Amino acid sequence: MDKELKLINVNKKYKMSNKETFQALYDINVEFDKGELVSIVGESGSGKSTLMNLIGGLDSDYTGSIIAGGENLSKLSEKELDKYRKNKVGFVFQSFNLISHLSILDNVTLALTLSNVGEKEKIERATDILKRVGLENQLKKKPTQLSGGQKQRVAIARALINDPEIIIADEPTGALDSGTSMQILEILKEIADSGKLVIMVTHSEKVASISSRVVEISDGRIVDDKINKNYKRNKNAEFKLQEEIPETTTESVSKKNKKSKNSKDKQNLSMWSAIRLSFHNMWASRVKNFLMAFGVAIGIGSLILMMSFSSGITDYINNTMKSYSNPTIVTISKKGSGDISSMMMPNFFNDGEKETLIENINAYLSENNCDFQVTEDNVTEGFSMMTVATGAKVYYSPSGDYFQSKDDPEADYVSLSIIYLYSTPPYYSDSNVIEGEMGTSTGGFMFSKGISSLFEDGSAVGKEVEISFTFKTSQSDPGTVIEKQDTICGIMDTSVMSNFLVMYVDYDYIQSIFEEKGVGDHFAPTSLYIQTPSETVTNAINDYLATTEGYTGSIEDQLAGMFNSMSSIIGTSLVVISCISLFVSAMMILVVLYMSVTERTKEIGVLKSIGARRKDIKRIFTSESFLVGVLSGIFGIIFNLILTLTVWLVLTYTIGLAPISYRWWYFAIALGVSIVISMLAGLYPASKAAKLDPVESLRRE
Repeated sequence: MDKELKLINVNKKYKMSNKETFQALYDINVEFDKGELVSIVGESGSGKSTLMNLIGGLDSDYTGSIIAGGENLSKLSEKELDKYRKNKVGFVFQSFNLISHLSILDNVTLALTLSNVGEKEKIERATDILKRVGLENQLKKKPTQLSGGQKQRVAIARALINDPEIIIADEPTGALDSGTSMQILEILKEIADSGKLVIMVTHSEKVASISSRVVEISDGRIVDDKINKNYKRNKNAEFKLQEEIPETTTESVSKKNKKSKNSKDKQNLSMWSAIRLSFHNMWASRVKNFLMAFGVAIGIGSLILMMSFSSGITDYINNTMKSYSNPTIVTISKKGSGDISSMMMPNFFNDGEKETLIENINAYLSENNCDFQVTEDNVTEGFSMMTVATGAKVYYSPSGDYFQSKDDPEADYVSLSIIYLYSTPPYYSDSNVIEGEMGTSTGGFMFSKGISSLFEDGSAVGKEVEISFTFKTSQSDPGTVIEKQDTICGIMDTSVMSNFLVMYVDYDYIQSIFEEKGVGDHFAPTSLYIQTPSETVTNAINDYLATTEGYTGSIEDQLAGMFNSMSSIIGTSLVVISCISLFVSAMMILVVLYMSVTERTKEIGVLKSIGARRKDIKRIFTSESFLVGVLSGIFGIIFNLILTLTVWLVLTYTIGLAPISYRWWYFAIALGVSIVISMLAGLYPASKAAKLDPVESLRRE
């Protein structure tokens, strides 16, 4: 009959720092069977702990063969060794190695959590095993609330929870008084008598005396192997769980011992279980984690504020422009006339250009499935001119007596440059006139509201003025001076240029002025206005204009584009500055999580001793990074709302304007960024934790 455990020619060497080697075990040949209570005795440094690490699958760097339950451990992969530790072997440590921030129940169920056993079953099994070791009333306590003997009972319960065939106890009574030691030994004896192999590493002769077998090791060699003839086995001992842990949740596959990939995944730590474990870990160090999350939250909150500022400024500009225009009217100007950056004379639309432009627009609308066509009936002609190159001026008398005194050398008339000359667009109406009335095709000048401050009585309406500018048909043309006297009939507030001196005149009226001066043949529209049925069609035509080189929109559209570009640059700069703080936050997360790995090295060793895979360890620490990211994102949103309210109040009461505008997805972006930087920062600490050697980890104090 095969033995439960066989060691055949096992040798173990350690690599020293000076590249030399130290041999800890020499040609170990020994067999153990179920039901034995074996004591491995020897002096410190004799190799007994090394032997236990090899048997327990914690160390696979050796020569020879270790056969446990018919499996040759030396031929198992890392994943198979993890599974071996999870299901076939249980460890009981001298220093208990309980996880302090978990309850007694959670410490015992930890191995079942790694096996992805259901919550209800975990609690039932753990409650049953804790009852068997006399701790049924201690389930919710933390390890720090228990005595040494109680802690060791918890360690035994944890070792038994997966019903392994081999129990390895390293100095199980080393930290206990004599009375408690006997209680623990009785439990271990009962476990062995129930049919399991229990191997104890001990210095104690008292412990060895109650064992069924004593194996003595010295200088890495077995020097004695004695059977205790006085050992009395309790044939009625029963220390098994009520039910075997299923190999897989798929019953049919389990019976055939053929496991699909999905079945294997179900036996391992799930992401949800990893998140729950991580939450426990984070709560144990909640002050540190909350402070770290708040540090990240400052960067996240600032990021949202910068995006809100950028969109707020853009919205303010767009809304301002829209208030001076009509969303169902498209303004088309030839570049060089409506273009504010140009000082050239206006470029005119001749009939051929106008027809070609309309044809191209209609073709574009058809291609883009817009059910609208431009015709002569929905096109209105207009005139606009930036007048810097024309020397356009308005002559007026501050007292209002311009005409009576113009020819008098002592008259008090003065002049002021007109910045822009517009024909009244079709979307302007009486509602745009803040004083007086609209001009007509037969007369009347209108100006922006700045004209009123030029008169002594503060009112410009009804005052007579003269306009004068030089009209050129080409660059070489000396130009024709056009002068016209008329009354100011209205004050307009219709454009972003209102704070400058802008003149508005009816299109037919300005055409008649050109004809009156004998240059009517050279007068033609510089702008076209297209009436559309909807803003959608307006946007489609504007999209077409953006693809052309010779045409542009209204001055409002051009200014909106210029200001939006500036806003975008400023907003991007602010976001980049915020991202620098996020980078600093990411480094802080990395440092804190790295320190967490160092602080929890022994805990990681415990997890590996009960079968946690590298992937499981990485998943736990990655889940912690995820939770830090979520918490930081939530804190960041709350911080942003408080910060934004403060900034809004300050700006509103100081400058009367707070250009802050939210988009719902800013919060989603902020939360996503927080999670991403946290998880990226946690990759290295998680990887380091996963790669820790279990033997070295368990030695860490």
